Amino acid sequence: MTTIMPEEKNVRRAVKWIGEELQEGKELGILLTEAGMRFNLNPKQEQFIHKFFKDPDNIPKSE
Repeated sequence: MTTIMPEEKNVRRAVKWIGEELQEGKELGILLTEAGMRFNLNPKQEQFIHKFFKDPDNIPKSE
């Protein structure tokens, strides 16, 4: 059985939050910085999220 560690939960919450904020037209760079503080991410987690959103397929489209 796999257990989700609290750190992983923070990464998931940060990705979800950034995705929602991007749909409102906010800038990715600012959101990445704010997410690091808001979700208490370590540098490795911040780097993962940055790489995740570098892929255009992972950026939600505005409706």
